[in-house]
Parts: sequence; structure tokens; C-alpha cells
Amino acid sequence: MANDRNAFKQYIENGYTFKGNSIVLGTAILDGEPLEHTHIKVPLKSLNRHGLIAGATGTGKTKTIQGLAEALSDKGISVLLMDVKGDLSGIAAPGASNPKVEERQAKIGIPYKPKGFPVELLSISGEKGVRLRATVSEFGPVLFSKILGLNDTQQGIVSVLFKYCDDNQLPLLDLKDFKKALNYITNEGKADIEEHYGRIAVTSAGTILRSVVELEEQGADMFFGEPSFDVEDLVRLDENGCGYISVLRVVDLQSKPKLFSTFMLCLLAEMYATFPEEGDMEQPKLVMFIDEAHLIFNEASKALLDQIETIIKLIRSKGIGVFFCTQNPTDIPDAVLSQLGMKVQHALRAFTAKDRKMIKLTAENYPLSDFYQTDELLTALGIGEAAITVLDEKGRPTPLSATLLQAPRSRMDILSPDEINDLIACSSLVNKYNRSIDRQSAYEILTAKLQAAQNRQQEEDSKEQSAKSKTTKTEEKGLLETITKNPMARQVSNTIVREVTRGLLGILGIKTRKR
Repeated sequence: MANDRNAFKQYIENGYTFKGNSIVLGTAILDGEPLEHTHIKVPLKSLNRHGLIAGATGTGKTKTIQGLAEALSDKGISVLLMDVKGDLSGIAAPGASNPKVEERQAKIGIPYKPKGFPVELLSISGEKGVRLRATVSEFGPVLFSKILGLNDTQQGIVSVLFKYCDDNQLPLLDLKDFKKALNYITNEGKADIEEHYGRIAVTSAGTILRSVVELEEQGADMFFGEPSFDVEDLVRLDENGCGYISVLRVVDLQSKPKLFSTFMLCLLAEMYATFPEEGDMEQPKLVMFIDEAHLIFNEASKALLDQIETIIKLIRSKGIGVFFCTQNPTDIPDAVLSQLGMKVQHALRAFTAKDRKMIKLTAENYPLSDFYQTDELLTALGIGEAAITVLDEKGRPTPLSATLLQAPRSRMDILSPDEINDLIACSSLVNKYNRSIDRQSAYEILTAKLQAAQNRQQEEDSKEQSAKSKTTKTEEKGLLETITKNPMARQVSNTIVREVTRGLLGILGIKTRKR
């Protein structure tokens, strides 16, 4: 048994010894017992190869994210956390020592030192924090069409709409701009569009409008607009050289997966377009953790999935790592899963035959080991333990190891409302982004154009009506003058008047002299 432990210890030390900088995740476990100072590490150089953190509810995934974010911040690497459950804000405050934490750290061989970290709270909805926005124009016609789930014909109409707005200086900033422009090119501007860009089917335009309304129903009108968020503000260091941890609070988006996937795709695309090519860096400039990652993929169209897959493959060269956190690895599409070099698998539970089949499939994603039966290991892990494999500095998978993970040094609880208010009050980004701007754009320009056309029409109608009235009066006056000047007409008129008068006097009993 001792020989097995010594052989395992040597095996792990060989597999997890790196030349460059690394962070310690925890210590290796064999036969349920931690091996002190047999540290499981991940080299900073491979963190832009992305990763997966998975496991059943309550097995410690969120605390693993918290611990990783702390270690990265200490190394001067900025972090972006998607806080879907609302339990990561405590990373801004120092943690508190207790016997369980002290015992865990003693087994790992690293003393526990509570620490708070520089945090920026962000929001794309009604949560408190720095407001993140993007304009419709920044998405572009292709990406915007993919978000709406449009077919090729409908995407063509969106492309025409973007081109028309570009040619006529009509900025598309928010959804009301897009809807107004779409309505205009199928009504008042239809002739102009057909002359310069071709005919647009009204039915297809109606389908596009319904898709926009569906997105709007999930609160997207709060996300689209100005000022646009500059992704460079995600990469900042504090005065001590620690990377800022940006916590995006999306607690109220669990029921709005389409909006969440829209935001994530926009953010990844903006990062890819903004950050320069870096090649293989010694450490990433930004690492993003996406909690409850199934929210991105559940209602994503195939086109949207293809776009995410493409960006995940390419964004590594920008010095950005993306980590997906979910309960089940099968929540992540295979094409994306294959790009995730680091795997942290917490315990899985086998309650049904389907669960057992899924566990066997998950076990096949890990390197073979002489020390573990992987499918059995995945169901035997305790809280705060995980099966881990990472990529070494040359991109090779490290040995599979059951690991006792370090406890977070920050608060393992949320901030109070007063603490959140204080944190926001100290933010340097709140004043920059929390003032809403509604400058003149497509909606205002087209509304003014239609109003001017309506005013001109009313003026023309008024002039036409006045001209008609004048013509009628002239005709009546001419007729009267004709009757007055014509002798025959005057004689007939006098005879009629005389006979009517005589008739009236006869009724009154007054005799008149006959001529």
C-alpha cells in the first residue's frame, strides 16, 4: 500500500511540475486520503485553452470558481464571473476562519489567510452595478440575424436594412430604432427601397418584427443602447497589482435564456474584435467563468451554436480563457466541449440507469489511470473534491487526480445591501456607464421625416380645399351676375316674385288689383 502511495505521489509530482508560473488548486487524494504537499496545479500559460467545471448540485462548483478567481487575481490576471445564482459577491470581502477550513488547509499544506479582492459589480438588467450595453449596429446584420434565428431570406432583409440605414445616416442604436426602420422600409419608404435595393416581402418583415418583439419581451431593450461598454474596462489592475474581478450579476436572467445567450455572444464577439492577437502568452490577460452554462445553449439555434464554437476556437489567441460551469458535461455541445483543455469534475450522482450511462460517457473524457476506476471515482467524490486534469505547458493532458480543493480566502457568502451600495459608490465605472444616452438615431430621424411629410400633406390638402372653396364662390357670383344682367332672366325673376307675393296676399284675404 505504501509503495502504491509513493508511486502515485511520484506520478503526480512528475505530471504537475511546470517550468513557468502556476496556481495551486489543491492536493491529490488516493483511496480517500489526501497526500499533503502533493499539489495539483495548473500552469498559467494553458489557462487560455479554456476549461470545464461540472458536478451535481451542492458539490462545490461555485466555491471552486471563487477559489480560481482569487488565485488568478493574485497573479495579476483579470477575471469576469457570470453570477447567475447571486452568491459570488462575497469575493470582495475577507473570509472568516473556522475549524473545517483550517483542517482542510492543513491537509493541503497551505495556511489559510483571509483576503478580500478588488471587485466591480456589473449588470445588464435591473440589478445594481455598472450597466453593460451594446448598440444594434455593433452586432452587425449577420450576428443580429443569428440572434433572432432568421432564415437566409430574412437575413437578407436585415442586411438591406442595415445598408439602407448606413447609406442614409440612420444610426441603429436600440431596438426601437430597428423596429422603426423596418416599419419604414415596408411602408412609406417602400418605393425608395425597391428602386435602390430590391423588393422586400411584407410577410418576411413581419416575421423579423415578431422575433424582435420576442427578444424585447425578455428585457433586451435594457441591453441595447448607449453608452456601449468598452471591453477593455474588464482588464484592469488595482494599486497592488491584483487583477480586478468583475462580477456580472444576472440573477434575474435564469428565465430569459435568449437574452443571456445574446449577451454572451455579443461579449465574446466584441472581445475577439477588440483585443489584439497575442499568440502564446505566459499568462492570459482575462479569464471568464460562465456559471449555469446550459442557459447559453438550451435555446440557442444551430447558427448561434456555430458562432459560439467559432469564437471559442479563435479567442484563445487573444489571451482570453473561457470556463463553462454546469451540472452535467453533456449540457455543453461536443464541438465546444472538445475545446476545453482543463477539466474539474465534481461528484456526479447515479440515481437512474440514464445517470449511470451518462457517468460512463463522462469518464471517457479523462485520461486513463492505473490508480483510479474513473466512473467509480466520479460518484465517490465528496464536497469540495474533484477529479482534475489540465494541460501542461506543451498542451499535453496531465494525469487524472482526485483532488482536495483549497477553500476560498474571501467570504463564502454574499455581501449585504449596504456593502453592495458602498462597493458601487466606490466604482470608477458607474459614472461612465450608468448615465443613459438617447441621442438622435433612426427612430427620431424617421419620426421627424414622417411628421414633416404629414405636415406637408396637410398644407397641400388645406390649399386644395381653399382653392375649391374659392372656385365655388366665384361660380356662384358669376351666375348671379349673369341673371342680373340678362333682361329675359330679370323679367322671369320679377314675374315669379310678383306671383308669389300675390299668392301670399290672397291667403291673407287681401284683394289685389288684376292687371
